[in-house]
Amino acid sequence: MITLIVGLFLFLGVHSLSIVNEPLRNRLNASIGEGAFKGLYSLASLVGLVLIIWGYGAARLDPTVIYTPPGWLRHLAMLLLIPVFPLLFATYFPGKIKAKLGHPMLVAVKLWALAHLLANGMLHDLLLFGSFLAWAVVDRISMKRRTQRPIPTLPASKANDVIAIAGGLAVYVVMVFWAHQWLFGVAPV
Repeated sequence: MITLIVGLFLFLGVHSLSIVNEPLRNRLNASIGEGAFKGLYSLASLVGLVLIIWGYGAARLDPTVIYTPPGWLRHLAMLLLIPVFPLLFATYFPGKIKAKLGHPMLVAVKLWALAHLLANGMLHDLLLFGSFLAWAVVDRISMKRRTQRPIPTLPASKANDVIAIAGGLAVYVVMVFWAHQWLFGVAPV
């Protein structure tokens, strides 16, 4: 469980630098250069992600039950997950979805985390999905007081919404019927 916690701390900590101290982030970026900063940021994120995956896998071998969700919550979770991939696509294919939501990726993270909290009641699930949900909420709130850095995207277009929805739903189907079992050893359906 310690590996999972360290991984979450590292991954979400790096992703929280702008939330807690944007001037420090900007000074680091300026002092070591954008390329070096992005490289260190990416390396720390990757190490954190590897620790999360490793720690979560190890924690699943010795689970601690916190609550047992009723079966119907799995169906609700599946419904909440439907827009997740289209929202992720909409982040990089800007159209009306992105214009309306502002930050569709954060909405996707919140839905993904909430859905998994509804369907899973083990301690390691609460740590993983609860941490991501809390981070996404805090990040969204903090965006109201800080300058947003541009995200590299395609040019805005009405067609991008169609691409985001069609591509996202295709990935959702692949994830539900094949990839989730292959990647995580759990079949959602």
